[in-house]
Amino acid sequence: MRFAVDTGGTFTDLLVEDSAGRLKMYKAPTTPHDPVAGMLDALRMAATDAGRPLADFLREGDMLIHGTTHAINAILTGNTAKTAFLTTMGHPDTLVFREGGRNDVFNFAVAYPEPYVPRALTFEVPERVVADGTIRTPLDETALVAVIDRLRAEGVEAVAVCLLWSIVNPLHEQRIGALLAELLPGVPVTLSHRLNPSLREYRRASSACIDASLKPLMTRYIGGLSATLRREGFGGRVLMVTSQAGVIDATEVAERPVHLVNSGPSMAPVAGWLYAREASDREMAIVADTGGTTFDVSLVRRGRVPRTRETWIGPQFLGHMTGLPSVDVKSIGAGGGSIASVDAQGLLKVGPASAGAVPGPACYGLGGTKPTLTDAALVLGIIDPLFFLGGSMKLDIKAAAAAIERDVAKPLATSVPEASYSIFALATENMVQAIMDITVNQGIDPNKAVLVGGGGAAGLNMVAIGRRLDVAAVVVPRVGAALSAAGALLSDLTDEYRTTCYMHTARFDRASANAVLASLEDRARAFIDRHGANARASAIEFHIEARYPDQVWEIEVPLRKPTFDHDLDVKTIETDFHATHQEVFAVCDPHSRIEIVGWSSRAACTLRAPGLPMLTTEAASARGETPATAPTRNVYFGATHGYIETKIVRLDAVSLDASFPGPAIVESAFATILIDPGTVGRLDKRGTLIVDLRGSGAEGGA
Repeated sequence: MRFAVDTGGTFTDLLVEDSAGRLKMYKAPTTPHDPVAGMLDALRMAATDAGRPLADFLREGDMLIHGTTHAINAILTGNTAKTAFLTTMGHPDTLVFREGGRNDVFNFAVAYPEPYVPRALTFEVPERVVADGTIRTPLDETALVAVIDRLRAEGVEAVAVCLLWSIVNPLHEQRIGALLAELLPGVPVTLSHRLNPSLREYRRASSACIDASLKPLMTRYIGGLSATLRREGFGGRVLMVTSQAGVIDATEVAERPVHLVNSGPSMAPVAGWLYAREASDREMAIVADTGGTTFDVSLVRRGRVPRTRETWIGPQFLGHMTGLPSVDVKSIGAGGGSIASVDAQGLLKVGPASAGAVPGPACYGLGGTKPTLTDAALVLGIIDPLFFLGGSMKLDIKAAAAAIERDVAKPLATSVPEASYSIFALATENMVQAIMDITVNQGIDPNKAVLVGGGGAAGLNMVAIGRRLDVAAVVVPRVGAALSAAGALLSDLTDEYRTTCYMHTARFDRASANAVLASLEDRARAFIDRHGANARASAIEFHIEARYPDQVWEIEVPLRKPTFDHDLDVKTIETDFHATHQEVFAVCDPHSRIEIVGWSSRAACTLRAPGLPMLTTEAASARGETPATAPTRNVYFGATHGYIETKIVRLDAVSLDASFPGPAIVESAFATILIDPGTVGRLDKRGTLIVDLRGSGAEGGA
């Protein structure tokens, strides 16, 4: 038995998969002060549903996969370790200068962002290595010892080290690491050449500082999580979701916690594509995960989950760059808990502020008083107040209406239903614009894609979003309310290794390239030997980071094989680079040489049998007393259509080949899916809901 737990901002999602591939889903409120408590609450629900004591239930589990926002929350709230930054003499401003870049180039009133580590905790070390690896200035160990004495006096809790060109010659960084371990025992250290051996000092320094600052916190968190699970009876393997669309052993990722920073939204694209592939013949899927706090969207083409090194914590250019490859997900503050308000100019706003799990929307009755998207959906008639979370949580429609009337309807001089519809429509438009940013604005036509909806709030407006974008079909998996947790179950055990070696195709050094790839392959195979003993299969992929001459940034291109045996192999990577550049930027220069600056290998161990798991009927413990369902409900569709009598369909009460024309609402214990008038929803053999918006392009899966 395998468990997958995704701790979100509002709810903690749990999927339990048995040996036959059957799934059960549970949701418990997230406990922000103690995320592990929310996980245990969900596990207790599952144990109760199985009729077993928690300890006996957990003993049957052989694997628990955990995705968490604990790392990024710590950064956003400033709850990280007191970290010192050691760098080459004369370069203390790496974190201050960054790499340039402004969103609003003519707005000089924007405050200059603070460095991740303040200058007061930045220390220069006399040494210098140049670009070819030659040591121009030897490391001054006497000065270094004096710096370490200052670190001790300052009471630093972690240290990051990033020296110039340590990626070519790491000797000085290694010596600094050894002296820190000797003279500052117990203080975690991150060396940039080990964590992120890539070009560009800012992103290498930033990733090292973020990683070091998280080590004490995440070591305690992961250690506490493992100890709690052992105490409660779990004796299996604990894996953590990483930001690179894979999972890794908890003890190992605790040594590189920066890989957990964007782990939360990284799994939805994995599951979304697999379900889209079953439900549709399209080669492109827009995967949208709508939670209580954020709307996360990504574009998957031909099964390739998009990745980027341009990952920022906070606003672009004003936040802090992780500097490491991660799943390319655009996130905006739009979810079920997004707060609606009217500003001083009389304009309606929805988000980015969220009511979260505590105090929650006004309708939760947990102390929240501000109107949210969930409150609006309740007032519109989309959500059944007696069937939220399968009836285990009753919603207060009067409190929702009162909050909307006070904060939105009266300031806009309109009715409560119309104000609610405006909230709903604006939230939908915000989500549409986020999708257009990664499609239309990048030269990609969403007309050629299917839209996959995931997250607890996805069904509220996913069909409306799909119609607005004119996608081929909307796909909502049966497990969509816990799409990220499903992605964790379906992901491989992975790790990546990378190095820097510059060359270009006009004068390609095959011997050097083969030596680099052989070293990367050895490291990947060592990972498989260490961690993949019980894997069903394993594989190694190789990539290059390449660019045209004079370009500033590189793109990642997969290699077809790990050796260059002939000149034809070099021509092959040129062809593949041009094709990838055309796909990403809608332009290429087939007559230009390409420059290669980075090389990487990715080891992947498959942990489960092929095929998608099947979600069984939602657990009774999650539903509570299931109330009777009226066959129809009046739903407000705006001033143009007014109230329309809408058919209500219970997902667990219909056959898998059922279809239902809109307007209809499909309800399950954890999802409410609105099927707009003029569209038709149907279920495939796995229970995935497919809404074909154009009468073609989507086919039922098996």
